[in-house]
Amino acid sequence: MLVTVAIVVGVLLVALLGYAATRPNTFQVQRKQSIQAPPDRIFALIEDYRKWAAWSPYEKLDPAMKKTFSGSERGKGAVYNWAGNDKAGEGRMEIVDAVSPRLVKIKLDFLKPFEGHNTAEFTLDPKGGDTDVTWGCSGPNRSCSR
Repeated sequence: MLVTVAIVVGVLLVALLGYAATRPNTFQVQRKQSIQAPPDRIFALIEDYRKWAAWSPYEKLDPAMKKTFSGSERGKGAVYNWAGNDKAGEGRMEIVDAVSPRLVKIKLDFLKPFEGHNTAEFTLDPKGGDTDVTWGCSGPNRSCSR
């Protein structure tokens, strides 16, 4: 009986490892929202880290979060470091590409409570008087949304 249980457990373990080996080692997520504003107004809020407190839900995770800004004031080369509570964590973002008013690409590094190195991207697509804003995040198989 014990040998049968050991064999079943071994087969299940091999099956689980086989399944895990077929999973991709990278991830990609996207969210899309239509906003009633022209792309240039939205772009100005995304390319300037000092303006993120007005709209980013992550900014509200820790009102006492320590923030430092360096590099360019906005756009390519702008850097934002943060250190907050367990929900906000600690990390760094750097804008690596900014094409007004259509694209902001960010190197996103989480340091705490887990380490992750990802790419986040905002694309803005005008639709009449509205703008479709798509946020995407990709990288090694870790989550951007915690």
